[in-house]
Amino acid sequence: MKAIRQTRSGPPEVLELHDLPQPQPKAGELLIRIHASTVTIGDVLLRRLHPLLIPLFRLFGMRKVHIPGTEFAGVVEAVGPGVSRFPVGAAVYGTTTGLAAGGNAEYICLPETWRTGVFALKPANLSFEQAAAVPVGGMTALHLLRKVALLPGQRVLVYGASGSVGSFAVQLGRASGAEVTGVASAANLELVRGLGATQVIDYASQDFTQSGPIYDVVFDAVGKISAAKMRAVLKPGGKTLSVRTPTSEKIEYLDALRDLCEAGQLVPAIDRRYPLEQIVEAHRYVETGRKKGNVVILNSPQSGARS
Repeated sequence: MKAIRQTRSGPPEVLELHDLPQPQPKAGELLIRIHASTVTIGDVLLRRLHPLLIPLFRLFGMRKVHIPGTEFAGVVEAVGPGVSRFPVGAAVYGTTTGLAAGGNAEYICLPETWRTGVFALKPANLSFEQAAAVPVGGMTALHLLRKVALLPGQRVLVYGASGSVGSFAVQLGRASGAEVTGVASAANLELVRGLGATQVIDYASQDFTQSGPIYDVVFDAVGKISAAKMRAVLKPGGKTLSVRTPTSEKIEYLDALRDLCEAGQLVPAIDRRYPLEQIVEAHRYVETGRKKGNVVILNSPQSGARS
């Protein structure tokens, strides 16, 4: 099988395309043929991770990454003894968080359950490339927004509304009946409007902190604004959310995201698509910090199929 290998930390060029033996599922594992995966900012940070920090990550159940790619969507091709949740032929999506082998490959063997990552049946109405772009950003936004239990009519500001987490936060806010204001660059304001934001702000030309205390929730989706700035626009009793706080991955989150996708309330924003062979270029682009929504890696022409 074709797969991307990372043997050391460093720039995008440390990622190399290899022909590797196809893995075989052991007891409690599933073999998944991956149709699409992604490159996230988290993948970039893991690629650059200093070797001295790896032992610290192992304390939290993480392994050194040999094949990158935290998100994937594909089809179950075989199962090992003891697997009960998914039959052969099931279309699935999810994460490989904490595992040494990630989604930037043609095949992967996943345990049916493990400590740090999750997968579930993919949304039936999404293509594989769309589904691969949902888990990380979608679960992060959902986990944080569930902390505040949004009510219809509440006002929410999403800073970094055109990124992966921000684009999902805008849509989840709208699905809850909230009025969402999205802050992004001028080039991305139309994207944010299209996601359902009722108002948009160009961060380069408008200072959102001058609007006064009008928001019930302020969501920093890129981890770049101070708590003081967020509090400046909060109503009394308002809540702040930030991607700098810990989140978690749960099967119930993927199930909830699937329901929202199938109801037409959630659509992943995809900026660029690259074949697996161009993983270096994909990492270079994500590393610029200018991506809109998600960057998808395609393994085959079938990646656009919904089956």
